[in-house]
Amino acid sequence: MLRTRPAQSKRYTEFATSVVQRAGIVDPDVESLLTRAFATVPRHEFIASEFHGRIYHDMSLPIGYSQTSSQPSLVARMLGLLCVQPGMRILEIGIGSGYAAAVMAAAGAQVYGVECVGLLAQQTRRRLDALGFQNILIRRRSGFAGWTDHAPYDAILVSTAVPEVPQELLEQLVAPGAALVAPVGTGSTQQLCLVEQCADGPSWFQLEGCCIL
Repeated sequence: MLRTRPAQSKRYTEFATSVVQRAGIVDPDVESLLTRAFATVPRHEFIASEFHGRIYHDMSLPIGYSQTSSQPSLVARMLGLLCVQPGMRILEIGIGSGYAAAVMAAAGAQVYGVECVGLLAQQTRRRLDALGFQNILIRRRSGFAGWTDHAPYDAILVSTAVPEVPQELLEQLVAPGAALVAPVGTGSTQQLCLVEQCADGPSWFQLEGCCIL
């Protein structure tokens, strides 16, 4: 079930509703769950104070270390493709500020996040602890190898652009039934890619273009 967290302002609830609606989620139950999850995660806690004037804008924002927090509607789109549900075990590659992980955790998932920038991983751990998230584990390491200690996973969210989907990640998915979503490409824009593990092997879907800086 959805974690109980302090109620947000009406403006924040409206922002969450708008963000999830833009994601084009087909399943109404997933849409409802993610709307409530986004509404209970205060985005301003994950963004430096000088950018708080843009919190209610559906846009990516800097988080330091040459990284950004992705556009919220893109986060919602990827989580919708993974059909996030309570009780799922999800690996996030490139946890960054922890915003997407917090949304997944608020929706009742157990999240395992890897981050290659050590100082960022430490800051994110402290932030999530201060906000009371107990169902998120973080490890500093290169994400392309995943986190085999806790595999297999019901879903994998790749929150950073990759030139291709690493085979090591696909091997850490529950089969059949699990899925991975990733922005694939080496330029300023990428192609959103969904991989579903089926009984006879993975099925690949090339979706719309996206931009993760």
